[in-house]
Amino acid sequence: MNRTADEPLPRPASSPCLAGELDERGAVVVDPEQACDVARWRKAQRERLIGLRMAIPAIGRALLTERIGGQLEALLTGIAAPIVSVYWPIRAEPDLRPWMARVQAQGVRIALPVVVVPAAPLEFREWRPGCRMEHGVWKIPQPADRDLLTPNVSIAPLVGYDSQCFRLGYGGGYFDRTLAALVPRPLVVGVGYQALTIATIYPQPYDIPMDWIVTGAGEPTSRVQA
Repeated sequence: MNRTADEPLPRPASSPCLAGELDERGAVVVDPEQACDVARWRKAQRERLIGLRMAIPAIGRALLTERIGGQLEALLTGIAAPIVSVYWPIRAEPDLRPWMARVQAQGVRIALPVVVVPAAPLEFREWRPGCRMEHGVWKIPQPADRDLLTPNVSIAPLVGYDSQCFRLGYGGGYFDRTLAALVPRPLVVGVGYQALTIATIYPQPYDIPMDWIVTGAGEPTSRVQA
């Protein structure tokens, strides 16, 4: 999740041809040839979808992002003491930084994800407007002070998404690995643009679906609806 347009995308923790083969006990759960095919297909889709995202005019992205912020606030209604992990935007992702500042002033605690150990779950450091920042592993700004939070809402940027609310990310596996380790599991919201929808991401055993997809175009989609 901490990544920059100026750096190559992070490599998966294991070879993409092996990523789906083994569960935590080492048991084979996915055909190796299928895992390789899915990895190659996803790589091509990422390149295509990132190109589509970056081609959306800036004014269009800004309007959609404003609507996304309103939809996110509606989802937070009723959540007691919300602690929300967000992300620092890159490569034409919805820029939620103004939204972060607005809801933080209303009492929502905001956290940003930080890579501490490669191929391990992320940690979440509290963010406040004006807080001291530093460059992370891929030169993405992150809070310098290690004030750790455990989010009960997690917002993830979408490279792509499908009708079952599965998210196509950047391929590093950090987000799914982190969700698998969080107890209790937070409410998980994928944020992106409607143009990024695809029929399926061909979900693998390690993929974790979003609870909601929010695009600013139409109503948010829930996994239950999907």
